[in-house]
Amino acid sequence: MDKQARGRSSLKRQEVAERLREAIHSGEHPTGSLLPGENELARRFSVSRSTIRGALEGLARDNLIETQTGVGSFVTFDGRSLDESPSWGLALAMTGVHTKAEIVRAERVVDPDLAATVGAGAMEFLALDRIRRLVGDGTAVSLERSRVPAIGAIKQVPELGLTDDSLSETMTASGLVPARGDQWIAVAALNDADARLLGREPGEMFLHTTRIARDADGNFVEKVVSWLDPTRFRLHVSFGG
Repeated sequence: MDKQARGRSSLKRQEVAERLREAIHSGEHPTGSLLPGENELARRFSVSRSTIRGALEGLARDNLIETQTGVGSFVTFDGRSLDESPSWGLALAMTGVHTKAEIVRAERVVDPDLAATVGAGAMEFLALDRIRRLVGDGTAVSLERSRVPAIGAIKQVPELGLTDDSLSETMTASGLVPARGDQWIAVAALNDADARLLGREPGEMFLHTTRIARDADGNFVEKVVSWLDPTRFRLHVSFGG
């Protein structure tokens, strides 16, 4: 196959994968369902079986499906993966649940302990605390405390607000692009102050997560400590080869 033909094949594979990804995210193929077989998908998209296999391999790498030899490909995506989603709001939106973020704190702080812990080059950070509420009844489903290096547009957030009301957009505009990181998840009881912010009872059990994100070069990008309503979020872990 020449270079041009390989390029067309790659584009077709990406197109098929994207259309299947959208169908999974929309719920057309819900969690646990069996996708149509390779022959059926090849007919549906007017491509070869090898293109379908390539697209399915991509979906498997993204933890959207699991393929079992002799059986087929099952949808494993549930829309609320705590280890993959860059945004809790995005994770909920993928399931048709829409939220609105309310900023309860936005200020620059000097935190030498955080700088030392994450190996940051400077000690000034944006402290951004947000409550995420359901659109409609206003129920609070998460409390998120982000700490981001105070550079570029990030430094101006207390005065100018977020770019397009999005922390991720503001971080990107400042050259802070998460590429990898670590996350720790536990179940813990809300203290009095956090319970008041969320409109819950002190001692109510929530998912408690801490995420530290770094860019492709390993530089610190963001620390987020979150309280998540366990009725809206759940952990999905994949293991094995």
